[in-house]
Amino acid sequence: MSRTIRLWGLLALLILSAGAAHFMRLDTRALLWLAESRSTAEERAGGLWLPGYQAVLQIAIPGFEKEEFSDLAYNPATGTLFTVSGKQPLLIELSREGKVLRSIPVIGASNLEGVAVLEGGCMAITDERQHKLSIFRIAADTRELRTEQFVQQVDLGHAEDPNKGFEGLAWDKRHQRLLLGKEKYPVMLYGLASDGCRVSGELQELTDLGDIMTDLAALTVDPRSGHILALSQESHLVVELNAAYQPRSFIALLRGLNGLDHYIPQAEGVALDEMGDLYLVSEHNLFYVFRKVSAGH
Repeated sequence: MSRTIRLWGLLALLILSAGAAHFMRLDTRALLWLAESRSTAEERAGGLWLPGYQAVLQIAIPGFEKEEFSDLAYNPATGTLFTVSGKQPLLIELSREGKVLRSIPVIGASNLEGVAVLEGGCMAITDERQHKLSIFRIAADTRELRTEQFVQQVDLGHAEDPNKGFEGLAWDKRHQRLLLGKEKYPVMLYGLASDGCRVSGELQELTDLGDIMTDLAALTVDPRSGHILALSQESHLVVELNAAYQPRSFIALLRGLNGLDHYIPQAEGVALDEMGDLYLVSEHNLFYVFRKVSAGH
């Protein structure tokens, strides 16, 4: 083999390695690891400290193989979880063990991507294709939702690319606001004031997360610390952000890490309960539970 061919082969290998590193966000993970290593014991105790979590449940939910679970929210009043389907417009209630409790058609919706549990029986959803935020009331006997019955609908704008709109949605009770995450271009976290059943004012830019992740798929707020979890399906990351929106800890959603039997293929939703247990959903119908098992690595 000539020297020229060997050089071209080495160049190709370097390019492929660099591409793989970028795709897997190894550069970002190195920075996150560095941030973790610099955190104090007090900082670790004051937040979630995600390295201490291990997967304790990894299942596929039967009957939803052709659906596309998107986003996840915990309801402290019922101790249950809600996800939405991005294929059929469905609101699906799950137990904390991943059992389907009810599946509610949302008549008039198009492409549901975000869901949040608010106050007093109110919930919110985002429709990426219609670029709308909708708020409605739900009861134990609700079996169908119609958009004309909603409490409020708000045009979120940012309709230049309807497939890269708002995906992440979470209720931040401590600051009386909804958090919204724009998937891409830019990967941005927004806030929108709310009284727990209606929103008011304009979207406020909070922080750009493009240096941490290549996309933003979901959000949730830890009810104990107030820290935000941001989920990226492309970067295979869940990142804990403190009150200043700075990363404090993370989980890489890859096989062999944090107890995972396989990498999570397309993580789309994250939620936390009052005990700090962490729940994830992935397309099409995958469900995961992580639990804190230690205080550190």
